Amino acid sequence: MDPLTRLEAARFGVYVHFPYCLSKCPYCDFASTVARVVPHEPYADAVVQELTLRAEHLGPRTVDSVFFGGGTPSLWEPTCVARVLEAIAQRFTLRHGAEITLEANPGAADAERFAAYRAAGINRLSMGVQSFRTQTLAALGRGHDGAMALRAYETARRAGFDSVSLDFIYGVQHQQLADVVADAEAAAALGPEHLSAYALTLDAQSLAEEVPLAKQLARGEVTLPPDELVVAMQRAVRDAFARAGLGRYEVSNYAKPGRHSRHNALYWTGGEYLGLGAGATGAVIGPTGWVRTTNLRSAEKYLRALADATLPTAADEALDDGARFRERLAMGLRLTSGVDVGEVCRAFGQDPAPRLAFARMLAAQGLGTLEGERLSLTDAGFDVHSAIAVKLL
Repeated sequence: MDPLTRLEAARFGVYVHFPYCLSKCPYCDFASTVARVVPHEPYADAVVQELTLRAEHLGPRTVDSVFFGGGTPSLWEPTCVARVLEAIAQRFTLRHGAEITLEANPGAADAERFAAYRAAGINRLSMGVQSFRTQTLAALGRGHDGAMALRAYETARRAGFDSVSLDFIYGVQHQQLADVVADAEAAAALGPEHLSAYALTLDAQSLAEEVPLAKQLARGEVTLPPDELVVAMQRAVRDAFARAGLGRYEVSNYAKPGRHSRHNALYWTGGEYLGLGAGATGAVIGPTGWVRTTNLRSAEKYLRALADATLPTAADEALDDGARFRERLAMGLRLTSGVDVGEVCRAFGQDPAPRLAFARMLAAQGLGTLEGERLSLTDAGFDVHSAIAVKLL
């Protein structure tokens, strides 16, 4: 049984990356750039040009979801967002009722702009609140405060959005368990359809990409809460959201029944997605099989490439059966609905026996449940998800 039978997911989506921000968050490792003047129209021109070039190699597709991420997409003029959506609908079939999400910063939100996004075709907002608490927001270098976040949420509702997601971060310097509980309860009390809560992660990759907070951590200038406290924070978030009727459906994501992110579920269940914009990544089936494409991270280089009608590709990676097998197994394990270990192994020519033996051991230890050959992690298993995924692979 495929995870799609338990979690509705898009099968082909389009991700559009908008790289511009008013300021750079010190923990951010996404492709983003601070711009005093945002090149709204030129960037829209480039994205549409890239779409045209890439669509030539894809053939007919039905788009189930579109996601505008960043960066700060809520800085982009709504007319430009509308133009990109129109171009997608012209080159592919945009399914009726497709999930179309735009990430919004509480510091870049007003009633007129939100109403214009709604008129452009956006039907879901994902707002990067991160916290309502002044100290936590300061530690994260955010430009808004709790009151601004509340106003942005209320503005989204008045603009007619009936699907709103709020993002939060825990495990921040000086953050205490009580702070996280207060954030979680305040968020749930607002009544959003979806909530995401991520532990702050600063790893070797963050250091390599010159993420300021990672460098401060390496120099000992910043300390993060100990692992056991971060686990306690995660459990407190889960419990607070559950009390408000938001069920956990993925390691870091919670939703009211039927209101999960269909676009994000595409990533976790092996769907195709076309990546457009500076730094965007896509994974699609081309003439020679599955290919993962990563675009140039520099917005300036991206714009120059498209001005010359050249694809802004930084890297192409052919995804063989081994790579796809590892991705399907690891990503499927992130879902509370789990992954059919036997089915995935057989689909990619792998022996399921040793992995099912490991799954049975997890079940015996209370870290997972095994229904037939479908492995689902328990809450205790999710606490050590990364370690389990490594061993399973």
